[in-house]
Amino acid sequence: MLNQPVLITTAHRGVFFGTLTEWDVDRQIATLTDARNCFYWSKCGGFLDLAASGPRDGSKVGAAVASLVLPNVTSIAVCSAAAAAAWREIKVWTE
Repeated sequence: MLNQPVLITTAHRGVFFGTLTEWDVDRQIATLTDARNCFYWSKCGGFLDLAASGPRDGSKVGAAVASLVLPNVTSIAVCSAAAAAAWREIKVWTE
């Protein structure tokens, strides 16, 4: 999974996308680069569809940050190429 685009969820109900650069399985801490968060997904078949297909129109996705450390990771899913492209292309929600 390292150096691949992934979708990560956390115990705090966070949903994040980025490239996984570090993973500490014992401490359940992940580091992402070019990380974005999604706090509302529209027209998706659950959160794993964000890894399979990516966010769709109507989803609320934040701006990217260069690097993000995530504690309390509960799941990591490798994203499809189409999903990764959708994450990178969707506009930042600002309303």
